[in-house]
Amino acid sequence: MLGYRNLIVLLTLALLMPVDLWAQQGNGVESLRQTGKAFAAVARKVSPSVVLIQVERETEAAQMSPFGFPFGNGGGDNFPFGDEFFRRFFGDRLPDSPRFNAPGKKPQQGKQRSVVGQGSGFVFAANNKKTYILTNNHVIEGNDKISVKFLDGREFEAKIKGTDPKSDIAVIEIEASDLPAVQIGDYAQLEVGEWVVAIGNPFGLSHTLTVGVVSAKGRTSLGISDYEDFIQTDAAINPGNSGGPLVNLDGEVIGMNTAIFSRSGGYMGIGFAIPINLAERIANQLIDKGEVVRGYLGIMIQPLTADLVKSFDLKNDKGILIAQVTKNSPAEKAGLKAGDVIVNYQGRPVSDTGDFRNQVALAQPGSKVEFDIVRDGKQRSITVKIDKLSDNKLAAQESSSHASDKLGLTVQTVTADVARQLGIKAGQGVVVTEVAPGSVATMAGISPGSVILEVNRKAVNTPAEFNQAVKNSTNNKVLLLVRDDDVSRYVVLSWR
Repeated sequence: MLGYRNLIVLLTLALLMPVDLWAQQGNGVESLRQTGKAFAAVARKVSPSVVLIQVERETEAAQMSPFGFPFGNGGGDNFPFGDEFFRRFFGDRLPDSPRFNAPGKKPQQGKQRSVVGQGSGFVFAANNKKTYILTNNHVIEGNDKISVKFLDGREFEAKIKGTDPKSDIAVIEIEASDLPAVQIGDYAQLEVGEWVVAIGNPFGLSHTLTVGVVSAKGRTSLGISDYEDFIQTDAAINPGNSGGPLVNLDGEVIGMNTAIFSRSGGYMGIGFAIPINLAERIANQLIDKGEVVRGYLGIMIQPLTADLVKSFDLKNDKGILIAQVTKNSPAEKAGLKAGDVIVNYQGRPVSDTGDFRNQVALAQPGSKVEFDIVRDGKQRSITVKIDKLSDNKLAAQESSSHASDKLGLTVQTVTADVARQLGIKAGQGVVVTEVAPGSVATMAGISPGSVILEVNRKAVNTPAEFNQAVKNSTNNKVLLLVRDDDVSRYVVLSWR
């Protein structure tokens, strides 16, 4: 039998257990409550600096609704929530709508009207006379009138201070001096998994807050803009959020919402934001100079595939491959060559072609930068003086690379006539005259007119040299340096 004291202890534990469980549940609710208050604090801090941007431009009307909805192109076939939504509220009584016209009434055609679009932005900087607002270039590009509206209801007409289509960044300015600017955060300290808050105007719903986490950093080669280094987030971003801030829990802006991945046109769980460090550097140049000055190196680069690593007899896949060096470019003058593998840039390891292009572009023209490269199995350092990037060039262009399973092409010597037709140098390389359908060459993007400059790192200038070089290849693989127009790339072809 239990002793008196033991019985008292058991009864006490039994009585305390429900209280302890309730306390644990209460702590969980309290934790959620505090999280909610953190989001609310972010909204209070940042929302006054966020603006609804509305833009107008004149265009030719053709059977379109006169309603100036700030969604899509304003036409009757582009209601933001679908036709059924408006049927439920308005029936078939939407005046002059192409879908809901009264019987016998024809829509107006051929008249000029204002098309209203919308997006988001946030106050980036201000002085005693002007306030500068950061947004996306695609929000304001090609529009005749831009207006901004703040949370407190104040509205201003804005004008463009500067745009940079290559990064999809723009700065607009308004005549005002007492408007709050956001606090800029440190993107470098941002970690995958952190809570973030997106604030903007999706579908024209002013100052909407959505919450999520950082899904990934350093997303490049998405094809959204020329220079990419996106933050990926699952915070809901929809049409109209473009240009709005992505904010951490301290209320600091760490990115600018720019794009979504969507098959429906709406939110599907993946959104992209430009890191604020990149946006800030470009915005400051637009404010100070009205344009962006980028560094120029003059090389074509491509990622290192497993086949390329073997073909170049590399120890690992660390680095990126130089496929082409532009004549008279800073890279050529410094001694960089096609086939060099860049492993470090300014003491920092290089592994991503998109990030490398961004770093070169951000370098100041006239500055000297240090490269560590691998050439013929040996590492060496090369210093390059960066030049100014012109409008028709990229800082360091990325070359595509493809590979497949069969080989099938014929070549001929680059005669003077062929050279004139292709705009290349006679006697240099061999020109592809025929490519077999379904062959490895076809799959690799080689087509008639392509010029093969090298086979397995050795120059070939005649069909005989080409055929012999292919014959001498081992393991049924061959490394080609192929040029199409002015673009060169390395390609590994495999066959059985």
